[in-house]
Amino acid sequence: MIEVQKISSEPVLAFQDLDVQFKTEFGRVHAVRGVSIDVVPGQVVALVGESGSGKSVTSTTALGLLPGNASIDGEVTVAGKSVRGMGSRGLRNLRGKDVAMVFQEPMTALNPVLTIGRQITEALEQHGVAYGTAATARAVELLKMVGLNDAEARVKQYPHELSGGQRQRVCIAMAISCNPKAIIADEPTTALDVTVQADILDLLRSLKDKLNTGILLITHSMGVVADMADTVHVMFKGNIVESGTVDAVLNHPEHPYTQRLLRAVPHLGRGRAQFGFDESRDESIDLSDTVLSANDLAIEYERHGKEPFRAVDGVTFDVAHGEIVGLVGESGSGKSTIGKCVLGLVPAASGSVEVFGKDLLAMSKDEARRSRKMMGVVFQDPAASLDPRFPIGDCIAEPLVVHREGNQKFQRQRVYELLDAVSLPRSTYNRFPHELSGGQRQRVCIARALVLRPSLLIADEPTSALDVSVQAQVLTMLSDLQRDFGFACLFVSHDLAVVDMLAHRVVVLQDGKIVEQGLRTSVLHNPREEYTKRLLAAAPVPEPGEQRRRREERHELLRSIGDEVAELKL
Repeated sequence: MIEVQKISSEPVLAFQDLDVQFKTEFGRVHAVRGVSIDVVPGQVVALVGESGSGKSVTSTTALGLLPGNASIDGEVTVAGKSVRGMGSRGLRNLRGKDVAMVFQEPMTALNPVLTIGRQITEALEQHGVAYGTAATARAVELLKMVGLNDAEARVKQYPHELSGGQRQRVCIAMAISCNPKAIIADEPTTALDVTVQADILDLLRSLKDKLNTGILLITHSMGVVADMADTVHVMFKGNIVESGTVDAVLNHPEHPYTQRLLRAVPHLGRGRAQFGFDESRDESIDLSDTVLSANDLAIEYERHGKEPFRAVDGVTFDVAHGEIVGLVGESGSGKSTIGKCVLGLVPAASGSVEVFGKDLLAMSKDEARRSRKMMGVVFQDPAASLDPRFPIGDCIAEPLVVHREGNQKFQRQRVYELLDAVSLPRSTYNRFPHELSGGQRQRVCIARALVLRPSLLIADEPTSALDVSVQAQVLTMLSDLQRDFGFACLFVSHDLAVVDMLAHRVVVLQDGKIVEQGLRTSVLHNPREEYTKRLLAAAPVPEPGEQRRRREERHELLRSIGDEVAELKL
């Protein structure tokens, strides 16, 4: 049962003059400097800023999750309880019941050897909410609340059997399982497509209203801030440089850093020209010069004791030399599966995939190896795709080592060039993945994908973990590199504004099938299909007033579609 908390103006989560430093081999790192934030019941407070600015460090102090080399000054309270000095028993009781967290990377937040149901019921049993079959029933209810279909089957599955967006929904279900007084949402919609993102934001908004829960929202999406936040704090190098209502900060920013952040936000509908990209180049692309061609492609996953699950069904599209094709659709629609098939990681059940004019399925091992050398890939989850035992320099240089490109001096210099290109300091070379923020790890993955100067880049949500300013830099970098080297790119993304500014053509997927494809200006600016219209209606924009209007229009569109379906059933 959901218990509505008593209305109070006292903060359920508060940071007072918080100061955090880390002792490292390079000296002390001052991560957070005198931060003060109050989150009262029923309020959403957004904490925004670039990757590494101290947002996640600030939030994790509320759960006592900072490593042993951290020194903390100031006060952190949750539901009136001081977190500093609290023992392990007190922290266990606090986490989940009083304050819960939705972490940025769902694959590393979930235990790979436990079923989804077991991981949700563990929290319920730990805090005495439910046990046994009652806990399992509650787990199914929670999965339905966060929009996972076939929830009864999902509780028996493992994290690797779900898509990135589905795993994120599981993390949100775990966070709300014990009806906490405060929720810390650290990039809660990073891995979600726009329609599910809109549903999750509606869910969090509803939870806030029903339970009078306070939410600390950490995000780099200004559209999400415009949709959810009441107040906003902007962080830069550990300091809060600007605070105010969401309307004041987003519409009338005063600090130069805030102004720079907002200028870097892509706007759906403004196309490739919004960051100075040359749209005339679209007309010069020879669409007959294909680098990648999928013809009637079908991909299936075997299921023990059941019929194979068809994840991709009859998909046909091309990617030409020098072209970026955006592959969009909801989580689970088959976008990442197609990318894996192109890389030879998932076999095709039928149809064909031609890469550089050769059938991928008919290639010998040597031919496949040479083809892979000409392909780069950026996976969706940076923490899961980097070896935690390797320093960053070795992670980036690994493709050079595997394909025996150059000596150690050449490889080291190439890594330094890529670190510069993705705006990471060269000192990152000897650091390990766990020492970097989520956005910094994603930049490392992009550098590794480009280290062999590929002819074809498979980019699976390459900017989903990046803050807006770095995202703009990376997208500009990709556009510049493509101009210089002319590589083709299959760009998988749920961010339609990013696709609008980068892609030449767009392919829209639903349940493994193509529902619409064509030029970017046609598909994203004048869609024909209802599904594409729903995707566009769900995409948030970084202006609070306009976003409120778009949210109301989306709800009206969904109601009209529901009424039409009901009439058809009658």
